[in-house]
Amino acid sequence: MKKETGTEPKFSTKTSPEAEPALLELFKDSIMDIYWAENHLVKNLPKMIEAATSDKLKSTITDHLEQTKGHVSRLEQVFSLLGEEPIAKKCDAMEGLTKEGEGIVESTEQGTATRDVGIILASQKVEHYEIATYGGLTQLAKTLGLDDVADLLYQTLTEEKTADELLTDVAENDINYQAANEA
Repeated sequence: MKKETGTEPKFSTKTSPEAEPALLELFKDSIMDIYWAENHLVKNLPKMIEAATSDKLKSTITDHLEQTKGHVSRLEQVFSLLGEEPIAKKCDAMEGLTKEGEGIVESTEQGTATRDVGIILASQKVEHYEIATYGGLTQLAKTLGLDDVADLLYQTLTEEKTADELLTDVAENDINYQAANEA
């Protein structure tokens, strides 16, 4: 975040010398957590693509899968900037969200718009978790004075927000109405 605009949050870059080591460890731990989450999504998004009926939804999730692979690479850059090896720490939240998504697929009829609505809902829960995580990590990186890391995390945050908006668009402009009219 080299330039501040009206849409970007303003960050404080002041930490106390006593708090910084503990804060940095919390930050690194959280990076390992989201790294696991992004890798988990790379493995699980193809299941959602396969389960979806709408070509627009399949395309939206497929595009986000490719973006998610980029998020993994970007996190590997973050590890490098931190002087750390990329290590994943199991993210219980993401595991739970993806299990919930699988449950929605299992409990809805194949080939229906209702299933697609469920896939969108599950996908948006994932996006909102990622938005919260990347938003907090971006702010924390700035607080720690890790501006290059903050820039990378902010790029991902922006992409996650866009993915959420695209899912909303697919739901509002087509799928929800189809599901409402299914027999």
